[in-house]
Amino acid sequence: MDSLGNTVGMTDNITLIGFVATPPRHTITGEGLPITSFRLASTHRRFDRAQGRWADGETNWFTITTFRQLALNAAGSVSKGDRVIVSGRLRIRGWEVGDRSGTTIEVEADAVGHDLSWGTTAFSRTIVSAPARTENVESSEADATAGTSSTEFPTEAAPEAEESQPADAESVAVPF
Repeated sequence: MDSLGNTVGMTDNITLIGFVATPPRHTITGEGLPITSFRLASTHRRFDRAQGRWADGETNWFTITTFRQLALNAAGSVSKGDRVIVSGRLRIRGWEVGDRSGTTIEVEADAVGHDLSWGTTAFSRTIVSAPARTENVESSEADATAGTSSTEFPTEAAPEAEESQPADAESVAVPF
């Protein structure tokens, strides 16, 4: 334990259900690392038999941080007010500023998704493009017209073509 009573060196995995309480903040570090973070509010609800209705308990607040591709996807998918499920590594940190002190609860997310108990969502697989080639545009256009494979996709495709994968795309099986 450190001087503030925090456990050091332990990793606890946690799954949280709550709502996005702040607009997600997306940044990219100087080294090019994408980071998206937001505050998650999770309120325990219980049935009050005496009053015959559901009652809110205390609200727990968490800072959720995502990195890399998850950060890019979260920035484009998650908005303030969305009901989400987050799974990741829990970190509890004490802090002191002058005569004030407190505890911050952070989760480094491994997964973030919408809670489908509250609504629907449409999933769209992220296509990670190959690194940019250093060829000039004229040779890329010549390759495309010669029928050789290209990593670029047309900008305007027919609606049925948008949902299909390119012929040379690798098929990935997703277990349920």
